[in-house]
Amino acid sequence: MSYGLLRGKKGLITGALDEKSIAWHVAQRAHEEGAQLVLTNAPVALRLGQPQALSEKLQAPLFPADLTSVADIEKLYEEALRHFGGPLDFLLHSVGMSPNVRKGKSYPELDYEFYLKTLDVSAISLHKLLQVGRRKGAFARGASIVALSYIAAQRVFPKYGDMSDAKALLESIARMFGYFLGKELGVRVNIVSQSPTPTTAGTGIGGFQQMYDYADRMSPLGNASAQACADFIVVLFSDLTRGVTMQTLYHDGGFSAMGISEDVLNG
Repeated sequence: MSYGLLRGKKGLITGALDEKSIAWHVAQRAHEEGAQLVLTNAPVALRLGQPQALSEKLQAPLFPADLTSVADIEKLYEEALRHFGGPLDFLLHSVGMSPNVRKGKSYPELDYEFYLKTLDVSAISLHKLLQVGRRKGAFARGASIVALSYIAAQRVFPKYGDMSDAKALLESIARMFGYFLGKELGVRVNIVSQSPTPTTAGTGIGGFQQMYDYADRMSPLGNASAQACADFIVVLFSDLTRGVTMQTLYHDGGFSAMGISEDVLNG
C-alpha cells in the first residue's frame, strides 16, 4: 500500500546489489511512495549483482561510484544534481565490507591493511559522502540521511570482527554530521540498527544462521525483515520524522532491549 509519503522528493540510494539487499527494498518502497531515484554501486558490484535490473524497473539512473573515492563521489553528485535539476531530499548509505571477515581472520589477529579497508568502505565512506555533498550543496533544506548499522557496534559479537568497529565509527560519524548539517540546513542524519538479515554480505559472516536464530528467539516480535526495514526507512525519509536526528534507532523486534527470553531459557 502506498501513502504518497515521498511524493515529489528526490533521493540517492547506495548499495542495492540484489533482491536480498535492504537497499533494494528501500529503493522499491521509496519509488512506490512517489520518490524519484538515482542509484549507485561500486563498479565491481555492477558486474556481480543485479542493480541494472532495478534501475530499469524503477526508471532510476544507475551511476557507478567507488564510495571510498572522493573524485568518484564528486562525479556522482554532479550527475545526480544534473539529473534532478536540484538537490537531494534523502540519501541511504548501505555499504559495508570486511576483507578480514571474508578471509576468516579473527578480531585479535586482524590484518591491518584489511582493517583500514574495512573502515574506509563501511564507515569513512559515509563521512566522504556527507562532506562532498555538503560542499556541493547537494542536500535540500530538511533532507533526511539514513545509514544502516548493527547492534555489534554496541555489544560483542565475536564473528562480526572488525565490522563492529566500523559500525561504531559509522554511528559516530552520523551523530557528528547530524549536528553540523542540522544547524546549517535542518538536515537529519540517523542510523537504523537492523536485525540480522540474510543479505549477501550478512550471510558471509561465520555463524550467521546461529546469530539469526538466536536473535529471532530473543526478540518478542522476532527478527525484523528487510521489507519492514524498508518501510521504516521510508518513514525516516518522509516529513513525518522531521524532528528526529542523530539517533541510532533499533529496528530489531525488541532484541536490543532484552536480557534473556523464555524461548532461549527453555531451549
